[in-house]
Amino acid sequence: MKLTRLSACLAAACLCSTAFAQSSVQLTGLVDMYAGSMQLAGADRVSQVGSGGLSTSWWGMNGTEDLGNGLKAGFMLGAFFRGDTGSPGRYDLAFGESFFARDANVSLSGSFGAVKLGRSSAPNFLPSVFANPFGDSFTLSPLILHGNMWTGYTDAALKTYNTTASDTGWSNQIVYSSPSFGGLSFNLQYQFGEVATANSKKNVGANATYRNDGLMLTGFYERAQVKNPTGALLYTDGGAKANWMLGGSYDFKIVKVYGTYGQSETKDNTSYEGKTATLGLDVPVTKAGTFKAAIAQTKIEARNATTGVLVFDGKRTTTTLGYDHFLSKRTDLYAALMHDKLTGSDSGTSFAVGMRHRF
Repeated sequence: MKLTRLSACLAAACLCSTAFAQSSVQLTGLVDMYAGSMQLAGADRVSQVGSGGLSTSWWGMNGTEDLGNGLKAGFMLGAFFRGDTGSPGRYDLAFGESFFARDANVSLSGSFGAVKLGRSSAPNFLPSVFANPFGDSFTLSPLILHGNMWTGYTDAALKTYNTTASDTGWSNQIVYSSPSFGGLSFNLQYQFGEVATANSKKNVGANATYRNDGLMLTGFYERAQVKNPTGALLYTDGGAKANWMLGGSYDFKIVKVYGTYGQSETKDNTSYEGKTATLGLDVPVTKAGTFKAAIAQTKIEARNATTGVLVFDGKRTTTTLGYDHFLSKRTDLYAALMHDKLTGSDSGTSFAVGMRHRF
């Protein structure tokens, strides 16, 4: 009897070990903090300790389960936070931000690629990150700032305009991610508006990336009618916002160069058009450190949506110089100087030094 019970316990332990070997859950994230004196064009200077100098601080959980026959189930939960105050989210807004604003999804993957349901990045996000030397920095990257921050025009209805169609993350979406075809992969994305009184409102988009040795080519297209992260309608007059970008980089070993060009168009209270071009480079100067430089210029043209009369014609130019030094694979120190110039406004200069740690 004792031998039988012992055999049963050993068998159960083996089954449990096998089950756990087929699935995994990981806690992961990033903390990025900086100290600096920040001033965008036309704004007042602020001396501060801030969060997200080179990357937005976040934490999350992800997991996979091997279902057999080449299939895997997965989930991702990710939340942004501000390490300088301990506040959740990327910013304070009247309509708030969902807790898991970075990721909240489940997926099924196999040889066919992957299908994902829930909240995840918008089509614009990864191509924009890949195609500039300052990555996903909403503080110091000229390309990310021009795409996602105010580009310099506010219409008579006090509505501000930027070039990104609808945030860098989409809720309530279906994403198909292809496998790699000789270095080429793509994503197809559809977000439901989920507003009963305007059931046809939606966001659609796609992106693609090609990698071969030192060459990287990428691009995206978005057409948005829905605001994120709340899901509320963005364009009350029935209009939509379209946005596209092509970009790339090439690593010459002694220097890595980047470039992008994109356009954005909105027909709302105002007919707005933005054209953005960027150049950038990464130069290894030590075994652990690189010098970075980037410049973005957005040409802004806005017309009265009814009369077609030109109401704003200007441009914004942002330049950043920086140095990033890795103490380990997970920890780096950085410093950057940024100059921001906008037609009709006083220019601004920012300086920041910071530390980024991944876990």
